[in-house]
Amino acid sequence: MTAPPDPPATAAPPETLQELRALAVAIAQGEGGISLGAKARGALSRILDLTGDPVLLSITTLAERLEVSPSTLTRLAHSLGYSGFPGFQQVLLSASMSAPGAFYSRRAASALEGGSSTRARAARLCRENQANIDRFIEQFDEAAFDMAAEMIMAVPRVVVHGIRQFHSIASFLVYGLRMIRSDVALLDANGLGIAEGLALLGEGGVLISTSCAPYSAQVVEVAAEARKLGIGTVALTDRTDSPLVQSSRAAILVAHETSFLSNSIGAFTVAVECLVNACAATRPAAARRALRERDRMIERLRVEIG
Repeated sequence: MTAPPDPPATAAPPETLQELRALAVAIAQGEGGISLGAKARGALSRILDLTGDPVLLSITTLAERLEVSPSTLTRLAHSLGYSGFPGFQQVLLSASMSAPGAFYSRRAASALEGGSSTRARAARLCRENQANIDRFIEQFDEAAFDMAAEMIMAVPRVVVHGIRQFHSIASFLVYGLRMIRSDVALLDANGLGIAEGLALLGEGGVLISTSCAPYSAQVVEVAAEARKLGIGTVALTDRTDSPLVQSSRAAILVAHETSFLSNSIGAFTVAVECLVNACAATRPAAARRALRERDRMIERLRVEIG
């Protein structure tokens, strides 16, 4: 009699927050060997945003915060490979109970006590941006960042797509990349058509898409189409369940919650600076040559004074 075959081996669940965040991105990209529905992906993304929050101490309070049932969180833990919620919770609690940037939030609250002067409101917004930058570096995915930088520097042509508020982020990224490499442009910068821009980019190029919730429909649709066409895609966005993550090969995530009347892009600006530096570091000799040539041209054309 033949013995029954052994059950298939299952991958060990993430043991650190960094591994858990990387798995969430992989799931959104259709990889990682785990399939989650939209509701579960959204819950996981919001849970990761709560890193260091005391609400994680209880499945009941966490479920209330997320407006889901405790059983939903238990099923999510099982789907991620944990034996139950406690194993999932242990990883979530591996961070300090003082959330990233909590110092700045407390300082902001203190600054607002006794009234809401112009200076107090400015102090609050600045410290909220400091908190977002803190969260960005504490949740920094070095592997994704390195992949994005290598993709950007390895191809002949790069286009960046961001509209409305994120047009400024896209423009800044184009400016920064042009300092160290050639053939970088905004998608449809001349109004000649997005389809034409993607066609010119071809399979040998990279599209960098940037947006955050609520996401610009056009940016999301173009990124998805680019992925279908075999174009390399990089996302500069906010959460693991962002639709831009789903169509990306490399995703860079940036927090943006502040008291600004729209989406705050302060931390996104810092992330762009980090990305440009990372790209330069992949090809240091070429970057130095490009910067020297840029300086010579600025001097010849007398672009700068003083």
